[in-house]
Amino acid sequence: MPTTESADNDQLFVLTAVLLTPAQFPSVLGDDYPEVCAGLGLEPYAEGYGLVLGQDSDGARWTVATEDVSLVACAIAAWDCGMEYDLSPGEHSIVGALPGWPLSLAVAAPGVPQPHDPEPQEGDPAPLTPPDAEEWGPAQRRLGADEIAMQWAAWREQVDDEDTFAEPGDHAHKGVRRVLEEARGYVSEPPPPGRVRSSFAAGKARTLRVDGPGWSMVARTDDIAFVLLDDEPGEVHPVGRGPALPALLSSLDELAARPV
Repeated sequence: MPTTESADNDQLFVLTAVLLTPAQFPSVLGDDYPEVCAGLGLEPYAEGYGLVLGQDSDGARWTVATEDVSLVACAIAAWDCGMEYDLSPGEHSIVGALPGWPLSLAVAAPGVPQPHDPEPQEGDPAPLTPPDAEEWGPAQRRLGADEIAMQWAAWREQVDDEDTFAEPGDHAHKGVRRVLEEARGYVSEPPPPGRVRSSFAAGKARTLRVDGPGWSMVARTDDIAFVLLDDEPGEVHPVGRGPALPALLSSLDELAARPV
């Protein structure tokens, strides 16, 4: 967690920051980049935003959206290395200050009142609140896919190559078959930005994250895939490579959004 800093003349004490771009955004907030932007009241510009979460001197929660994506990316990289970084977006780069936080934070700024939503002013939007991820639903399904992507080796070890995979075809699991069909549809008709994201993996492989209405898929381009469904709480379906999956993953990787 970054060192608390004064971010601007309004004394926003920065607690954390996240990127909001077609290739990188908090998955818990939506299935694609435009959906997440809409939930925050932001235009889905291709360049994206940085979101700075903090408290003002009264302890109120605020989320500052800045167009200075590079500055926020540098701050996150420094914090991840345990280094201090004074994240102070210039006023010209700030798109808006949104009341509340869209994500749950377990930290607070020292020396100010406990986190709370600011007093509403006439015309202000409702304070941002984190999605309810306590019960199984879209938010928890996406968080589950995040976990698989981050802990791929651990999840992969649980799948024996001799096990029965959910395969495409007439006798496949109905939900998995629908996911694979919709994912194939993305190849011929590209989905909204962020529905397909590609990130680094070991060797020359890529980790793919693909989302759609009611489902998420995590895959390695050199390996298998895992599918999660809204209507099957807590279930994770491994999908074997078979004859079709490698080509599908390769095609999805070609159209995927990638971190710069």
